[in-house]
Amino acid sequence: MPESASGSGQCKFWILHGLLAGAAVAAATVGFRLVARSNRARNRVVGIIPARFRSTRFEGKPLVEILGKPMIQRTWERAMLAATLDKVVIATDDEKIAECCLGFGADVVMTPESCRNGTERCNEALRKLKKKYDIVVNIQGDEPLIEPEIIDGVVKALQGAPDAVFSTAVTSLNPEDALDPNRVKCVVDKHGYAIYFSRGLVPFNKTGKVNPNFPYHLHLGIQSYDAKFLGIYPHLHPTPLQLEEDLEQLKVLENGYKMKVIKVDHEAHGVDVPSDIAKIEAFMRERNIS
Repeated sequence: MPESASGSGQCKFWILHGLLAGAAVAAATVGFRLVARSNRARNRVVGIIPARFRSTRFEGKPLVEILGKPMIQRTWERAMLAATLDKVVIATDDEKIAECCLGFGADVVMTPESCRNGTERCNEALRKLKKKYDIVVNIQGDEPLIEPEIIDGVVKALQGAPDAVFSTAVTSLNPEDALDPNRVKCVVDKHGYAIYFSRGLVPFNKTGKVNPNFPYHLHLGIQSYDAKFLGIYPHLHPTPLQLEEDLEQLKVLENGYKMKVIKVDHEAHGVDVPSDIAKIEAFMRERNIS
């Protein structure tokens, strides 16, 4: 092929690529504006605890016992203490988990196995609820010591940020966990909106070492969404950063939506791997938490 023809073809390709990219950005922007316009008081709030049996790192995690109670029950009991939640439900795709949760008095919604993450499971559960809600709080089932005040904090943060469709919480990162990929880090701008999430250490510096004087942020995992945005989320295509880091929050940011972040003083006690159970039980014994 003559050089001029090849150049012309490449030019057409990049023009088309630019148009498609521009259309994607425009669609995301329109979606954001539609959600933002709908943000009124956002008074009706439901807390949903996604729970699945199958997990690559810890199968059956919701049912593992922590000092005599299933972890999912401990999370539910903490969520029930939150003042801002009108209702708390557990969303699962597993009959064993559902049976366990019904046994201790929780409301349960069955959701498909095809849900790829907690956000999609929350959306499926929301669609099955009889009442309408303005805000959905995704309460991680593997945070059995989550503080009710943190749940209330992310709800109030979203209620107070009409330009955001998502809110979450961070706390101080223990330097010992700085390089642990299971501990997700978050970078926040000066107005309290998320810039980036990573399994790696962010920000990074020239020395390649953890800076003991820098206030790194650890993501706590709890998230609240505008209910209308939650209906949009499953239809957003996976994004490069989301896939590379395996973090669903990045799909929100990559599509141009705003995410409000609150900083809390909280010791993180998430359960990622089986060895975390002994650590949590030791912590609870030290503080006489039953």
